[in-house]
Amino acid sequence: EIWLLLNANIPSKEAENGAAPTNSKLHSFRGIPLTAPVFGPTGSIPQMACIEAARLSIWKSDQFQHLSGLFVAKNMGNGNANGIIAVDAMGGDMGPVEVVRAVALALKQLPGLEGITLIGPEEELNPLLRDAGLSNEPRLQIFNASEVIGMDEKPVQSLKQKRDSSLVRAIELVKDGKCSAAVSCGNTGSLMACGILKLRLMPGLERPALAILVPNKDNHFVLIDAGANPGAKPEHLVHNAILGSHYARIVLENPRPRIGLLSIGTEETKGLDHTLDTHQRLKKIGSIINYIGLIEGFDVFNNQVEVVVCDGHVGNILLKSWEGLVDMLKNFIQDEIKKNLIRRTGVFLSKGVIKSLQRKYNPDLLAGAPLLGLQGNVLKTHGSCNCQAFMSAIRIANEIIAHDLNEHARADIEKANQILQSEEANTVYSV
Repeated sequence: EIWLLLNANIPSKEAENGAAPTNSKLHSFRGIPLTAPVFGPTGSIPQMACIEAARLSIWKSDQFQHLSGLFVAKNMGNGNANGIIAVDAMGGDMGPVEVVRAVALALKQLPGLEGITLIGPEEELNPLLRDAGLSNEPRLQIFNASEVIGMDEKPVQSLKQKRDSSLVRAIELVKDGKCSAAVSCGNTGSLMACGILKLRLMPGLERPALAILVPNKDNHFVLIDAGANPGAKPEHLVHNAILGSHYARIVLENPRPRIGLLSIGTEETKGLDHTLDTHQRLKKIGSIINYIGLIEGFDVFNNQVEVVVCDGHVGNILLKSWEGLVDMLKNFIQDEIKKNLIRRTGVFLSKGVIKSLQRKYNPDLLAGAPLLGLQGNVLKTHGSCNCQAFMSAIRIANEIIAHDLNEHARADIEKANQILQSEEANTVYSV
C-alpha cells in the first residue's frame, strides 16, 4: 500500500464526473501492411513491473476512494457481450508494425474471430493500414488514442498522466462492453494496475494472477502465478488453483485438469507454513477442483499435472529458469553440431525430429498470459514479441471469450469461499 499512497493524487473534477476526453473516436478500418519484417525471440515478463502492480491492494486502501472517480468503471459492461477484441497497437518495443501484422494473421487464420478494434494514434496507423489492401474487411475498426505508455513508466503515475493512451483505452473498451477482451504487449505494471482499477477484481478475490502455458513431456501445463503476486497468502493460492483449473479446461481442452501445489517435497510435513496451509485448504475443496496434492520440481515437466500452482515469486523464477535452460541447450547443441561434418550430416538426417521439437517448444505459439481474476478479460504478451506471438495471444483471447471463463470461475470461487469459511467457523465453534 505504501507504493500506492506515494503515487496517488486526488483526481480532477472532470474525472470525478466520469467525463471522457473528446479526441478518441471510433473509425472504420482501412487495411494492414503485410510487408513488415519479423524479429527475434520473445523476451520475459518484466518482474519488477509485476511486483509493483501486485502491491496494489486496492480494496483495503483508503486511497482507493480518491482514485475511484478517475479509474473505476461506473457502468460495468458485460465482458463477453460481443466477442470483439481490443488490441493495443502501440505498447510493444517494435511499435505498431508487428501488431498490425499479427491482426492480419489473426483475421486470416481465425475464421471464428468476431472482430478486432485496433487502438493507437490515428495519424500513425493510417499509413500502415492503407498498404494492406484490407479496406473492405468488415471485422476491423480503429479507435484513436493519442498517447503511449512507455515501458519504463510507473504504473499508477502513467495512468493518471496518460488517460488517452492506447493501453488505457483498450481496457476501457472492455469496461464499457464494446469489446470482450483486451490484448497488449505494453508496460506490464500499467496493464495490471489499469485492469484492477478499471475492471475490478471478481467478488471474493484480493489479487489477480498471471497464467502461462509451458510445454512438458507430452503436452503443456498452466503455470499460475507467473509473477503478478509474489507475496501470495494461502487464500490467494486457493483462488489461483480455481482460476488455473478453468483456464486449463479451455486451452488444454481437459474437462478435469489435475492440479498440484509446488513445494520442496510431496510429504505433508515439508515446505513453508503458508504452503502447507494452502495444501490443507485445497484438500477441502475437492468437489470444485481436481487437486492431487503437493508436487516438487521433478514433477513439473513430467506430465504429472495440468496446473502448477505457486506464488508469483516462485512462478517467475521457474518460468525464467525454463526459458534460460531452453536457450542454453539450443546454443549448446548448435555449437556441438558445428564441430565436424559427421554431426552436421546427422542433423540433416534428423531434420523431421528437429522441426517437431521446434514446433512444440516454440515460445511464439505459447504467447499470451491472461490476467485472471478480473471482471473482464485482459491478456499480456511480451514487449518484444513478433507478429506470430501476438497472434497467439489474440487466439487465446478468442478462446477465453468463447468459453466464458470469468463467469464459471466466479461461481466456483464463491463456492470455495463458502466452504472454507464454513470450515473455519466450525473450527472456532468447536474450540
